Amino acid sequence: MQVLKKPTEIETIRLNRLRWFGHVQRMEENRITRRVLYVNLGTTRLRGRPRNRWQDEVRQDGRTVGVEVWQEKVHNREDWKKLLRMARNRRILHMPVE
Repeated sequence: MQVLKKPTEIETIRLNRLRWFGHVQRMEENRITRRVLYVNLGTTRLRGRPRNRWQDEVRQDGRTVGVEVWQEKVHNREDWKKLLRMARNRRILHMPVE
């Protein structure tokens, strides 16, 4: 009998973030949700270490999955679902991000 481990909170957050990114990327260009994702407020950032933006976190999660063309797989829904399923099953996203 194989014991299945529940995903950690961090894994769940990362998987949901990637899943939402794929959903938004497949939207039409004129949808508000897609436009807000890429909006540039035109403000300057504060001094010191810049805070991570949502896109920075998604980019890091994509690199953690380890697939070179992860951003291209977004547009094919079945490939994207396979990628997320593989990441969940292999527990790739529980690894600490450097």
